[in-house]
Amino acid sequence: MDWHSAQEGFASYLKLERSMSKHSVDAYMSDLNKLQYFAESKNPMLRPELIQMDDVEDFLSWLQQFNLEERSQARILSGIKAFYKYLLIEELIEKNPTELIEGPKLKRSIPDVLHIEEIDAIIASVDLSKEYGHRDKAILETLYSCGLRVSELIELLCSNVYEEETMIKVIGKGNKERLIPIGQEALNQIKLYKISYRNSLPVVKGYEDHLFLNRFGKKLSRTLIFQLVKQNVSKAGIKKQISPHTFRHSFASHLVEGGANLRAVQEMLGHESISTTEIYTHLDLNYLRETVLQFHPMNRRN
Repeated sequence: MDWHSAQEGFASYLKLERSMSKHSVDAYMSDLNKLQYFAESKNPMLRPELIQMDDVEDFLSWLQQFNLEERSQARILSGIKAFYKYLLIEELIEKNPTELIEGPKLKRSIPDVLHIEEIDAIIASVDLSKEYGHRDKAILETLYSCGLRVSELIELLCSNVYEEETMIKVIGKGNKERLIPIGQEALNQIKLYKISYRNSLPVVKGYEDHLFLNRFGKKLSRTLIFQLVKQNVSKAGIKKQISPHTFRHSFASHLVEGGANLRAVQEMLGHESISTTEIYTHLDLNYLRETVLQFHPMNRRN
């Protein structure tokens, strides 16, 4: 088995069986290319099925010279592990050389969140006198109301907004569909946006069903969403480092603070693992700690 054929098979497996996006597949292949380069430098005859655990450990040590962050090292190892899991599934190898190798222990960082007053201030800062003002306000309302990823917002379809049921359907990672409740205020802003802006746009063929459009009648870019958030955060006078994803973190954090079931939050966020959602329980503990420090009479005596 040569590296080229193994990589082609792995790429097909990721696309067809794991339903990964092109971006994700490219990232995996990039990591695999690093292993191939290292293996062939070590021994030109070191093909994928000949790699042993010692070789993988040597590869990880070799990566140290590039001063990669622990998260980057962990991602590369994850890609290599996925490759050898694929070879095992296809019975191209009998033993997985990465099975017993552990990656670096990553510190789980708690993301920044916005208080509801800050979110209100950001949304209120949108200039509705501009022709696309109602669109921008609808975008911010939807980001917070539904906890969407930027990619999910960009691809949101008019036909997937169910007004009577107050639900939307989004296509998440791995092309997985999920239903998310949407607040009435977000729905109201979407209606105003349609009336004031979208319905009068000449829409480019292929984008007729996309909800949020630019002035050229095409779907929005990720860059535009980031710029929109940055501009209105600045106008609201908020000094935090805020991105569109902060609205998603805030959505989840506020649900957990309000006592929402963690499984329900996991479903709405589209997390594959509950452990990813559990980070918001830490946010909740911080919130509770701050509340006690601020309002408990024992802490207000001095």
